[in-house]
Amino acid sequence: MPLTLTSTAFPHNGEIPLRYTCDGDDISPPLSWSDAPAGAKSLVLIVDDPDAPDPQAPKMIWVHWVLYNIPPSTAGLPEAVVTKNLPPETLEGVNDWKQSGYRGPCPPIGRHRYFHKLYALDTVLSDMNQPTKAKVESALQGHIITQTVIVGTYQRSR
Repeated sequence: MPLTLTSTAFPHNGEIPLRYTCDGDDISPPLSWSDAPAGAKSLVLIVDDPDAPDPQAPKMIWVHWVLYNIPPSTAGLPEAVVTKNLPPETLEGVNDWKQSGYRGPCPPIGRHRYFHKLYALDTVLSDMNQPTKAKVESALQGHIITQTVIVGTYQRSR
């Protein structure tokens, strides 16, 4: 079975509920995964938006959440998870607000896509002291056993 990633909050390519956005409670959605490969030593979760600032003319990928060294025995993350409640050994990177932790969708214009990417690695990454997404992606190169993604969408109503 391949690695799978799901959320009870939204289906793949479905709308992310208001609760998980800047217009709601701005808390992380519940995420579940299964079938991490037997050789996996750690998991990495990156949530980003490739449609920033405008889906009609994207100029950057906006990073919402970076977690690494998640134990492969972990089956997911609960809703509204905060640093102190992350699985043991899990480390956080920084998002594009220059903070650790989850920050939800807050698109300035149009409907954006939010990619929740989960990687299974054949190694545990060194502590990079709150790295950026780019640093984590560089470190995981050559160590990805498999990966999966769930995409949610969101458009603000004004």
